[in-house]
Amino acid sequence: MNEELRQIPQRIFKLAIASLTQANTHAVYVDPRNDHWDVLSILNSAHAGELFLKTIIALEHPLLIFREIFSIDDGSSPDIDLSSLLQKGRTHDFERLPQALWVSTGIRLPNPSCYERLRRARNSIQHFCAPKDVELGRLSLEFIYTIIDPLIYQQLGICAINFHENPSVGYDYIAQRLIRESFKFSMPDDFGITEFDLADELKSVEQAYRCWFAGELERIGKTNLLKF
Repeated sequence: MNEELRQIPQRIFKLAIASLTQANTHAVYVDPRNDHWDVLSILNSAHAGELFLKTIIALEHPLLIFREIFSIDDGSSPDIDLSSLLQKGRTHDFERLPQALWVSTGIRLPNPSCYERLRRARNSIQHFCAPKDVELGRLSLEFIYTIIDPLIYQQLGICAINFHENPSVGYDYIAQRLIRESFKFSMPDDFGITEFDLADELKSVEQAYRCWFAGELERIGKTNLLKF
C-alpha cells in the first residue's frame, strides 16, 4: 500500500473532529441571534458520524470505504493513488455505512433506531426543510452520545465531550445538558465541573443514572466533584 492510501484514515479523522466540534456546539449552546443552530447540529452530527464510521472502516483498509471499487482500475495505472480515488471513487452512502462497518470490522452500530431518525431528519433538512415536532438539538445529542461517542471511545480512544468550539469554559455546558437529558458519555480523566452544582443537578435524574455517574467519577478518581 502506498503512503497516500495509508494517510486516508487520518485525513478523514481530522474532518470528523471538526464536524463533531461544531455539532456539540450547535446542539448545546443557545444564542437568540443564531436560532438556526439546532438545524445545523443535525447536519454536523450526521457529517461527524459519517466520517468517524469511515475512519474506523478505513483503519481496517482504506479501500473498504469505497463502493464499486473495481471501477477505480483503468487497466493502465501501476498503482492506486489518491488522485484516482478522488476522481473515480465513490464512498458508501450514509444509509449503508452501518452495514459497511459491520462487514468490514464486525462492529454493530449502537442505537440503530436513533441513526435512522437522524438520517431522516438530515435528509429532510438537506432536501426540503427542517422536520416538525422533532427536538433537533436533543436528537443530535442522542446521536452523538449513544452512537458516535461509544464508538470513538472504544475504537479511537477519544471522548466526544472534549470537542466543542468554546474550550475555555471546560466541560460545564455540555455536561449539564447531558445530565439533564440523562445521556451517558465517555468521561475523560481530566473531567471537571466549575459552573454548577453537580450533586444538585443529579438530583433531577433517575437513580440508575446517578449510580452510573458516580461510578464513572470513581473510575477516574473524581468523586470529590459530588461534594460541595
